[in-house]
Amino acid sequence: MSMSRKQKKNLIRIIVSLVLLAAAWIVTATLLPDLGIWNLLIFAVPYLVAGYDVLLSAGRNILHGQIFDEKFLMALATLGAFVLGDYKEGVAVMLFYQVGEWFQSVAVGQSRRSIAALMEIRPDTATVLRDGQELEVSPEDVQPGETILVKPGEKIPLDGEILEGSTTVNTAALPGESMPVDKVAGENVVSGSVNLSGVITVKVQSVYAESTVAHILNLMEESASKKAKVEGFITRFAKVYTPCVVISALLLFLIPPIFFGGAWAEWAERALNFLVVSCPCALVVSVPLSFFGGLGGASKQGILVKGSNYMELLSKVDTLVFDKTGTLTQGRFEVSAIHSDSVNEQQLLDLAAAVESFSSLPIAASIVRAHKGHIEAERVSNVREVAGQGLTAEIDGRLVAVGNGRLMEVQGAKWHECHLPGTAVHICRDGEYLGHVVISDVVKPEAAEAIRQLKTLGVKKTVMLTGDKKDTAEAVRRETGVDEAYSQLMPQDKVSRVEGLLGEEHTVAFVGDGINDAPVLSRADLGIAMGAMGSDAAIEAADVVLMDDHLDRLPKAISISRRTMRIVHENIIFSLAVKGIVLVLSALGLVNMWIAVFADVGVAIIAILNAMRCMSVKNL
Repeated sequence: MSMSRKQKKNLIRIIVSLVLLAAAWIVTATLLPDLGIWNLLIFAVPYLVAGYDVLLSAGRNILHGQIFDEKFLMALATLGAFVLGDYKEGVAVMLFYQVGEWFQSVAVGQSRRSIAALMEIRPDTATVLRDGQELEVSPEDVQPGETILVKPGEKIPLDGEILEGSTTVNTAALPGESMPVDKVAGENVVSGSVNLSGVITVKVQSVYAESTVAHILNLMEESASKKAKVEGFITRFAKVYTPCVVISALLLFLIPPIFFGGAWAEWAERALNFLVVSCPCALVVSVPLSFFGGLGGASKQGILVKGSNYMELLSKVDTLVFDKTGTLTQGRFEVSAIHSDSVNEQQLLDLAAAVESFSSLPIAASIVRAHKGHIEAERVSNVREVAGQGLTAEIDGRLVAVGNGRLMEVQGAKWHECHLPGTAVHICRDGEYLGHVVISDVVKPEAAEAIRQLKTLGVKKTVMLTGDKKDTAEAVRRETGVDEAYSQLMPQDKVSRVEGLLGEEHTVAFVGDGINDAPVLSRADLGIAMGAMGSDAAIEAADVVLMDDHLDRLPKAISISRRTMRIVHENIIFSLAVKGIVLVLSALGLVNMWIAVFADVGVAIIAILNAMRCMSVKNL
């Protein structure tokens, strides 16, 4: 376990105080039991070593009008114990309070480091090429259109396109792909990723403030300021609870001796025990720490939650609404089937790729990618585009047409529809129909398993919204296992569908990635954006961001949120139950200072250790 210099210093102080307490105890109990005023002085040394900062802080707070806080309670209770002659108990209370504070500091530090690891993606400098010179400047000083040089081992400081060179980049720190990714000239790289191998020059596409790394850092900074309802309740509770228990302790000290003739010393001791027990640090510390640990643990898994309020809301989600393209599917066209009538499949693909290589449309590009082999473009001549229909060309002196059904009819080819969902690209040669290639948006390989896991977690309803045709939507629904699918929707129609689900008293989360998803992300109870490379608008509108575009992050995010909330509720119930019981017993005089110490510091340490479990999310 790594500790900061301050934490090490405090631990040494605790150990020294403990040794001094043990020595004082031995001296006063066995060697020199009748030292009178010297007993006070002997025990005052370990007391001041352990608690001088608490006393100073309590004094400063009183001067500033902040009387009723945990440090005031500790100071009052321990000094009161000294007044009553309970020196050992006074030192022990202060010492164990510091032990609890140390545990809290270590736990918070561990969670901060998990988030700080993400913050290390911020690049310190950028090497910009200006007037033939390499200048090292701040990333904020580089403008779009300028060229930067990135050497092996350096963080890529800004988003851009590779102009020269090839390399392998590691995006895991963003977090992104766990495996390094090869990049060549013409491909984009994102800020915060690490250049592993080759020297590359990159044309900057946006200023630093709009870069991927800046967006991520802003998201993390925002998360700390947004508190959950239960966290806000605990803060308000502590502000009311603390003065109430101080007044109760004062009344416990005054009323019995005045009205019933009780011994002042006895009721003073009961009041002090009451004060020690009543300190709300177990709640005030463990609840925010649980959320902080959950946020840090989620960030290590590539899940950025913009605040503990959204962590709490995520745990309650029972209805998930998905965009289709780029969310459930990969968001790019791929050849999903080849159906030939009079030639074999490879020959059909050869002809289609040869013609489509002269087109820049996405569908054409998908056919060329599927071909994979060498395309003999020299065999192709007289390429002509027919608007709204496709392309015609001569291959080895024969007329080949590649396009939709209308183009086939113009060529006199007897074509037929395909039974599969997707876009069918038909091919004919000299008026003879040869077959078709089916283009579709491929479902993400992890989508079906992610939906199954969500249902296992108790998500009651999953819905898909898309602007695609009904048969395409239905095919994706069947493949993924989504409960309901709505097709041919405009962006405003998606908002209406989500509003309808909100009216059914569900806790609705919408998952999307495109700029047209921003209104729906904002309208749902919880907006979840897919991917660091999703649209800026979607990421800004979302409350949760899944950084690597993998749907299997979604059930993990819900599992983390529910575990975090379970630990929060465990700490609240445990702390209130123990304190409530011991408070009653202390008022009745049935507990001593040591039990009171356990009810305060012991409960706080147990709650802190329980809260630290939120950081462990690997096996969820």
